[in-house]
Amino acid sequence: MEKTVSLSLDSPVTALKNVGAKRAALYEKLGIRTVSDLLRFYPRSYIDYTSPIMAADGQEGESCVIKGYVLKKLQPAPIRKGLVIYKILANDGLSNFQVTIFNNEYAYYGIKTGEEYVFAGKFSAKGRVFQLAMTSYLPAEDAGILRPVYNLTEGLTNGMVVNNLTEAIVCADQLEDPLPKELLQDQKLCQLRYAIENIHFPNGREAYEIARRRLVFEEFFTMSLALIKLRGREKAATAVQLANTDITPFEASLPFALTGAQRRAIGEILADMKKSYPMNRLLQGDVGSGKTMVAAAAVYAAAKNGYQSAVMAPTEILAAQHFATFSKVLEPLGVKVCLLTGSLTPRQKELLKEEIAAGTYDTVVGTHALVQNSTVFHNLGLVITDEQHRFGVEQRRRLAGKGESPHSLVMSATPIPRTLALIVYGDLDLSVLDELPKGRQTVETLVIHSDKRNRALGFVKEHIAAGEQAYIVCPLVEESDSGLLAASQYKDQIAGAFPGISVGLLHGKMRPAEKDAVMSAFQKNEIQLLVSTTVVEVGVDVPNATVMMVENAERFGLAQLHQLRGRVGRGSKKSYCILVSDNDGEENRKRLKVMKSTADGFVIAREDLKLRGSGDFFGSRQSGMPALAIADLFEDAGMFAEAQEAARALLKDDPELEKLENHPLKVIIDRIFDQNKDGWN
Repeated sequence: MEKTVSLSLDSPVTALKNVGAKRAALYEKLGIRTVSDLLRFYPRSYIDYTSPIMAADGQEGESCVIKGYVLKKLQPAPIRKGLVIYKILANDGLSNFQVTIFNNEYAYYGIKTGEEYVFAGKFSAKGRVFQLAMTSYLPAEDAGILRPVYNLTEGLTNGMVVNNLTEAIVCADQLEDPLPKELLQDQKLCQLRYAIENIHFPNGREAYEIARRRLVFEEFFTMSLALIKLRGREKAATAVQLANTDITPFEASLPFALTGAQRRAIGEILADMKKSYPMNRLLQGDVGSGKTMVAAAAVYAAAKNGYQSAVMAPTEILAAQHFATFSKVLEPLGVKVCLLTGSLTPRQKELLKEEIAAGTYDTVVGTHALVQNSTVFHNLGLVITDEQHRFGVEQRRRLAGKGESPHSLVMSATPIPRTLALIVYGDLDLSVLDELPKGRQTVETLVIHSDKRNRALGFVKEHIAAGEQAYIVCPLVEESDSGLLAASQYKDQIAGAFPGISVGLLHGKMRPAEKDAVMSAFQKNEIQLLVSTTVVEVGVDVPNATVMMVENAERFGLAQLHQLRGRVGRGSKKSYCILVSDNDGEENRKRLKVMKSTADGFVIAREDLKLRGSGDFFGSRQSGMPALAIADLFEDAGMFAEAQEAARALLKDDPELEKLENHPLKVIIDRIFDQNKDGWN
């Protein structure tokens, strides 16, 4: 029975035609529950039917649109159960080309011989035989449009979304425009209704550009308002104010010179720790940039002023590594360091916790054991969290709650551009280590096809025979029908190629104690070759490991590949990263070319975001900021600055957003704060 429900912005998506419980569940996966959500679900790209090309001008492996008359339709060819290939022969006025349609009976029978259409798809050629693997088509008379393409989930097609939006778009008139009229005039922005209509169904390229500019500005503007208000919140007072920040004895004791970036970061941290409110700072640095030494300097300063420090790491083995480093550097200076982890016996924990509570130790390094109720500090002044995104908000808050508003330093080895970091990490101040210590070697990066795998394994074997160690990383834990390599099967398959060599396995489904045992064995060279998933992405220093081989490299983000590569090259020996990929698509070629051309994590992160967009950086961290739905921090960097300036001007005029025309903005900002109060308190 056809639905006759009157639509409103608050209507559930089930009020739309052909949206039942099953499709509603698919929309739910994309965060779409209401008609309003659907209207704000912007296209990720467009098929440009306005400028079709000739088949002879097609580029191998590239997407394009070709207009042509249908000469004939070939017989459907069933390939296997559930898969039928349909082929159509067409002519663009100069050349014949073949259109291939996969498993779409509806499209095949809808196309008529003798009619003219515009076909969109991926182009390929064998000599003068041109082929197009079709993704969509339109009758030639409808060719002058941009057709939206959406980010989908399995089971939801682009056509379904377009049809639902065609019905929902009438509700665009009901949207309340959050931007004041004066701001729209000053920035020369279109009305919200026009923007929503023309972002989904643009009436030409100019209309699309006008619509997108308006929506990008709105997104940056509301985000800027939230950030400005967030950073302007009244800060809690702290009694932890360092009177003496002279770290000359610490620096003089080091067997190497600190880099300029390390000195700058230490200066920023110590200046914060002298203030009357708690430091809340992010220390961001590439693999090997020396974050631990910066943290050690802060710990030293805290200890010299009578305060304890807590250093929390995500795994026992990483905590043990930090303990070893801090002990070596700080113990000779009279700073006592201990290690508190879950693997200690109950009696050992009890005794150690008694000493921590008594103030015997200046620095306590540990895992989540630090936040247990039974762990009490004598005078906690500094909390350091390593790879903080691996901890929940509640864990970090509980650790900070063990002191009287202690200072907080968060460390991350994930390089992201400064502007993006300021947004991702909300109200954290930022220190960046943008130079590597002298002597840090560059890892040579090689890109190969899988037909060279045996040679690569031989290369790995040679280095192990020379007394070195290696990693091989696979994208999956267990075998699936995806065709991707899985670590568990891979280890068994290659074991025969490494006789007499201990091959270990590490993956995320193992219990923490099992993972720690494997990494400890690898660290001690009891395991020479470690087959793993990305669980080794951030982890322990193994200076003897010199080869990192990554299978199905196309399945990993550039920043992730860079982190994996950072597992080797940590000693004095020449090290290598071998990326195995059979994906010859243009985007993957660009990505892997970036990996070969630079070792700078910030450059890699910037290129990664350019290639895949910056939207998905938000939400993946407990930042509090909503995901970017349409704006791109690289393409739209100029507009971000304009939006920030406009936000500052508006808040200067109306700091609490009390004016009637600013009420819609206040609702949005309050919603952002309310939804993310746990991450910002």
